[in-house]
Amino acid sequence: MRLPLQISAAKNYFLGLATSGAIMLGGLFYFNSAKTDERPPDSLETVNYTKTEKKELSEFNPNDLSESDWKNLGFSERQVATILKYKNVVGGEFTSKEQLKKCYSISEEKYSELEPYILLPEKSPSDSYQRFTNYPSNGGSNYPYRAYEKKSLTIPGKFNPDHFTADDFVKMGFTEKQASSILKYKVYLGGSFISKEKFKDCFIISEEQYRKMEPYLLLPEKTPENFSVKNNYRSNSPEKAKIAYQNFDPNLIDLAGWQKLGFSEKQAQVIINYRDRNLKGSFKTLDDIARCFVISEEKFEEMKPYILLNPENFKTTLPKKSFSESLVTKAANESESKTDFSKVDINQISYKQLIEFGFDEKSAAMMLSYRKKLGGFVNRQQIIDTYDIDKNLAQKLISTAYLDDSKVAKYTLAEAPEDWLKTHPYFKYSADKIIYHRITNPEDRKIWKLIKVKPEYEAKMRLYLK
Repeated sequence: MRLPLQISAAKNYFLGLATSGAIMLGGLFYFNSAKTDERPPDSLETVNYTKTEKKELSEFNPNDLSESDWKNLGFSERQVATILKYKNVVGGEFTSKEQLKKCYSISEEKYSELEPYILLPEKSPSDSYQRFTNYPSNGGSNYPYRAYEKKSLTIPGKFNPDHFTADDFVKMGFTEKQASSILKYKVYLGGSFISKEKFKDCFIISEEQYRKMEPYLLLPEKTPENFSVKNNYRSNSPEKAKIAYQNFDPNLIDLAGWQKLGFSEKQAQVIINYRDRNLKGSFKTLDDIARCFVISEEKFEEMKPYILLNPENFKTTLPKKSFSESLVTKAANESESKTDFSKVDINQISYKQLIEFGFDEKSAAMMLSYRKKLGGFVNRQQIIDTYDIDKNLAQKLISTAYLDDSKVAKYTLAEAPEDWLKTHPYFKYSADKIIYHRITNPEDRKIWKLIKVKPEYEAKMRLYLK
């Protein structure tokens, strides 16, 4: 019979087909697995996004993020460096989501994850494309502003950028404005680019441009360890004359003597008043001198080795007056000390008047010291904010006396003296940033964008700006 033979043949046929299929699937699985392991480094770096711990995202402005903030979003150290370099190349600030998306260190997958939380407009104004297209686009014929790509640099051979003029940089391929900014950066460094490292730090020069110039630069590779920027650009303050100290007894010198030690006439008078009124005529210890609020800690340390406190020069207690003499003196003092505080300007109020009003010596000294550092009070809240002061008494003072701020010095960020910026309580923490950025951005509006201070600090700073 032929029927069993036919069934056996069919069975063998399907068994062979199934075996072949299994071999083929195994081969495809092995091939795909091997291909995955052979991904290029960039692909592996992108995959790292999924390995980082998933963090809860919240709204953020990428212009406010520090290096550690970018790392917290899941980027590697190398990717963060690329993002920050890209930010410098596009002008120091991302202007839109679209611009941020073009950074090749941010994959499409990662951008899609972050996009709902980014506090930037979808697209930049058209002029910003023209301004910032010196960064290579991601390619594609549909890129709308491709016509504005950066000119290629022409390197004349080995060169020292310290010897280059603005025209030389323009001939190389930079715009006139860029060339001017590069030279201002050199002035900021003290008149020399110092090293290849410092030349590379100039934010006008992109990574691509530096790579092209680097083999031709006649500069040392590394910056000297003892190098520091002296920040003498646009400095208007004369150098203080060095004091030639000699041994002196602070209980014997007069107003002129304190001025010879480097104090102003007003400061010298405060020191004498402090000695004669608060200390009853004599400094008896070094601490007595150090506590005088117009003598800074640094100045005291300078004078300390030359101070001679001779007990023979201490003033003794005055003989007691008779009862009738005391009454006459007390009445005279009371008539002299009666001050109409409604006619007193808080920016002119004296130490003696503050004591008369009811402040203790420490509070009075603190208020005058704070007023001096500010250059004068601009609003009444500043008086209440004075450190370690009786708030109730301060409130009473500002409701009684008047405040005239017409003589308080005010500047623009672009023109403010460096010494003023570095010592003013509201500006000193941003002083270096302001001095640096105004070299290439002399407009206050641009400087504000670049220094990025918190709104509450900005409000205080604007009190002293024109």
